[in-house]
Amino acid sequence: MAAAPARARADYDYLIKLLLIGDSGVGKSCLLLRFSDGSFTTSFITTIGIDFKIRTVELDGKRIKLQIWDTAGQERFRTITTAYYRGAMGILLVYDVTDESSFNNIRNWIRNIEQHASDNVNKVLVGNKADMDESKRAVPTSRGQALADEYGIKFFETSAKTNTNVDEVFFSIAQDIKQRLSDSDSKLEPQTINITQTDQAGGASQGAQKSACCG
Repeated sequence: MAAAPARARADYDYLIKLLLIGDSGVGKSCLLLRFSDGSFTTSFITTIGIDFKIRTVELDGKRIKLQIWDTAGQERFRTITTAYYRGAMGILLVYDVTDESSFNNIRNWIRNIEQHASDNVNKVLVGNKADMDESKRAVPTSRGQALADEYGIKFFETSAKTNTNVDEVFFSIAQDIKQRLSDSDSKLEPQTINITQTDQAGGASQGAQKSACCG
């Protein structure tokens, strides 16, 4: 009988789990759809609970499988979505540049992260709908940058509609997480242990005793 084929190699080098959070209507689902499928829709459908997409990208010669979770922004789904914080490696905090309340609520979302997510989770601040006419803008770019600086995280303004900075956001956070995982892996590499002559002698003596006993 022929031997069973060897198990196929995984089709990725790193699996990275990302989470999109922010108020309802800021465009989280549109950002995800644009990045994962390259499409955009003007119809607004509220995310019920949680949804996710997968896209595999290549960074520094490594295949990165991105599993991106899209959470519901509404309060009644908050208890569902907080369960996904713990497994997230990276979190995108999204607000709408034409909606000041969604920007002000970013601090509340960060508190949720601090309460539910891992301590070393990577974060990025995203001001979406940057394609809108300046007369409709409620949050200047400078305010977004200042908030990001306050928390020590990266900041991007995006437009899912015009595909502005969408890939850049996801690639940036994926790159940072890959680097963190890579650094962590290198620290876990086994260290060389030098055996002294005393240890060797002791080992030989113990071996002799065991041999005599069992002989």
